[in-house]
Amino acid sequence: MAITSKEGILKVLTAYNPWWKTGAVNPKMSKTYKRFAFHEAMRRLKEKDIRRSVVLTGTRRVGKTTIQYQMIESLLESGVSPQKIVFISMDHPMLKLSQFQDVLDCYHENIYPEQDVYYFFDEVQYAQDWDRWLKYIYDNQPDTHVVATGSASPALMKGSRESGAGRWTVIQVPTLSFFEYCELLNLDRPDIPDDLKVTSLLGMSQPDRTHIMMQLSKVQNHFMRYLQVGGFPELALADNDLMAQQIMREDVVDKVLKRDLPSLYNIRNATELERIFLYLCNVSSEIVSIEAIAKELNGVSRTTVENYIQYLESANLIYQSWPVDMAGKKVLKASPKIYIADAAIRNAVLMDDSIMTNTTEMGKVVETAVYKHVAAFYYQLATSVGYFRGGKKGKEIDIVVDYPNTKNILIEVKYREGAPIADDDAIVELCDEASAAIVVTKNDMDFGVHNTTHERDLLRIPAFAFLYLLGNAEKHGYRGIE
Repeated sequence: MAITSKEGILKVLTAYNPWWKTGAVNPKMSKTYKRFAFHEAMRRLKEKDIRRSVVLTGTRRVGKTTIQYQMIESLLESGVSPQKIVFISMDHPMLKLSQFQDVLDCYHENIYPEQDVYYFFDEVQYAQDWDRWLKYIYDNQPDTHVVATGSASPALMKGSRESGAGRWTVIQVPTLSFFEYCELLNLDRPDIPDDLKVTSLLGMSQPDRTHIMMQLSKVQNHFMRYLQVGGFPELALADNDLMAQQIMREDVVDKVLKRDLPSLYNIRNATELERIFLYLCNVSSEIVSIEAIAKELNGVSRTTVENYIQYLESANLIYQSWPVDMAGKKVLKASPKIYIADAAIRNAVLMDDSIMTNTTEMGKVVETAVYKHVAAFYYQLATSVGYFRGGKKGKEIDIVVDYPNTKNILIEVKYREGAPIADDDAIVELCDEASAAIVVTKNDMDFGVHNTTHERDLLRIPAFAFLYLLGNAEKHGYRGIE
């Protein structure tokens, strides 16, 4: 007896596509709040002059599938025939075991025979030769539109470079920004200008800055919960924070480490992968040494550590931040900083209640959140987001937005009382070479201009306000802190 059949495939497709009968998406599937990535994906899908397939990538539970349902809902509301739209989950056992061609043939033979369709492939990386199929569809079905999701971004990026060059666009879907979190929960939000730039605060009068901070203070009390559970839409809406963290461990971490990555990369010993991820959770925001990790985890080779770090990055569980050159200053040996992709993941894995009250640990948590926001904010631009450590004393700047052929943006995270900055700190010494220098502080009163002995002053701004303003700028289409 065959494991798969056309009849079985059709039953699965019919279950996934209720709009073929009802003409509408179930509101529980499409939800009401729309992520920034939804608007970007719809813009790409509707582009008439330059045809592109759209590939959404991000870790589990960030809302990639919800975005697809919202896109389907938008198409239906615009008058597209329900039969022209097919949602195909390549993660379903029946479809995963079926040939790609058989799934498409089943749809066209039974539902809609023409090619002016919208294919929505969910977790496309589980389909055999998925990149070749997307290339084939693009090249041979010029009236067909494709939107795909995947949790393994390097696999998608690799496919994009090879089969997808000029054919599809990869859109990253990070965990919720603090701004999106506040919107999702419909909190009382600041009344601030749409075009407010972070560094424009430097040129304001003190009364104007104070007014802005009074508005931003509306969301300050929500910042700690955001750091604990706020990166994932469904969990942010949960009433039980402990349950939300448990679900995060089970669905976001355990399934990725024990199922997704072993399946994608033929990993035989998932325990080593878990040990490495736990180690990285403990050192998030620190510069890491591959040799040190291998030594700490007895029996794990350097090659295994390097490979597994790449796999974790591929699953969007971590970021690697690499050193950048600054003003001719010699960069020390190139080792990456590792950041967990969302501070809430780190907290859920470590299960340490003292994290949120420990000054050192909170510094790591907030720097992790700041890096994630900055990296997500700039990913579409021709920039890299790294760090600086160099010079005679090996001083460090936590985050450097490295613009090609122009001045960089420097960000130092000082999430503690007083947040001292000395005149010989790297961010002060190098601020003349930057377009902006920002010190991210802890308290709402620690806000304003930091006068230095150099010509350019630094901006001091609390973490919650800095992250919220980045989200405000992102929502209103502005890309760039200055």
